[in-house]
Formats: sequence, C-alpha cells, structure tokens
Amino acid sequence: MLNLPNAITLTRIALVVVFTAAVSIADQYSWGYLAALVTFILAACTDWLDGYLARRLNQVTTFGKLIDPLADKIAVSAAFIYLTGVGLCPVWVTILIISREFLVTGLRQIAQDHGVIIPAGTSGKWKTAFQLAFCIASLLALTWTHTPEYLPSFLDQLAALCLWHGSGASNFLYQFTLWGSIILTVYSGAVYCVGARKFFQH
Repeated sequence: MLNLPNAITLTRIALVVVFTAAVSIADQYSWGYLAALVTFILAACTDWLDGYLARRLNQVTTFGKLIDPLADKIAVSAAFIYLTGVGLCPVWVTILIISREFLVTGLRQIAQDHGVIIPAGTSGKWKTAFQLAFCIASLLALTWTHTPEYLPSFLDQLAALCLWHGSGASNFLYQFTLWGSIILTVYSGAVYCVGARKFFQH
C-alpha cells in the first residue's frame, strides 16, 4: 500500500510535468512564468515534506529511499535544462549536474544488486538544497523580468535581488548559489564513489 510520504514524492514527479508544460507555454502566455515558479516551489517543498513525514510517522521504506532521490533528480534536471535554454545557467554546469545524477543512479543500482540500499547522504541533501535555491531564485528573477505585475510586493523586492546580471547583492546571490551547487555536486558525487568502491571488488 502506498503510504503518505511516498505519495507526496510521486506528486513531486507529477509537478515536474506541470512545470514543463508551464515553461513550454511561457513565451505565448506570460502567466506561464509565474505558474512555473509556483509549481517548482511546491515541488521543492515536497522534497522536505516527504522526508519529514516519513521519519515522523515511522514510514521510511525501501521504495521511498529509492524514489525520493530519483524525484529530486528529475525536478532539478528539468529546471537546469530549462534555465540553460534561456541563458541563466552555463551549459557545462547543467552537463556536470546531470552527469553526476546518472553516475550516482548507476552506483545505487550496483549497490542494490548487492542487496544494499544507499539513501541520500548529508552532502547530497545539501547539494539538492543549493540546486533548488538556485533554480527558485532564477525562476523568480525570470518571472519578475517578464511579468512583474503578477508578483506580490514582497516577492517583487526579492526578485529584484535575484536578477543575475546586476551588481552587488544580486551578483553575490548568483555566485553563491551557483558555485555552491557546483562544489556540492562534485563533492557529493565523490562521496558516493568512495562509498561504493567496495562493490567494484566483486
């Protein structure tokens, strides 16, 4: 039977479909930018909520350990591909991030073949947090650029700080979230490789 945390995780994958549809129509319908932003924020919230509920309700399952990081990868990959397409993220960063996700997925599969389930580690969770922060800030800046009239006043001020090509705070925010994502992507990938090296000895 599908428990609540796992159902929320699957909802995150469904939200990625909605996000993809929203960005696909954003050029024709400006409200698509806001829809994409809201949808991605909801998806990011489910990333915290499913883990919290799984621990709180004592409903941590093998399925959840596998599908939760997979849902994260799908959401982050979709956002980074889109942000690269609109010029808000360097191509090599998106390639690095997606390559890391394929590598870790492969390592998890090898470990699973040996009867071991590798859950997301601390460095992997921080990596995801930085990536989600970068994506949300980028989408917020994009929404503000195209449809500022749709944003509440407090989001309007926040979005102004997220404009990547400015100076001062905006440039710092861009560099901090982007390079934090890059460093943690490489580091967490290395941690998985070191942890899985014993499986290559068989």
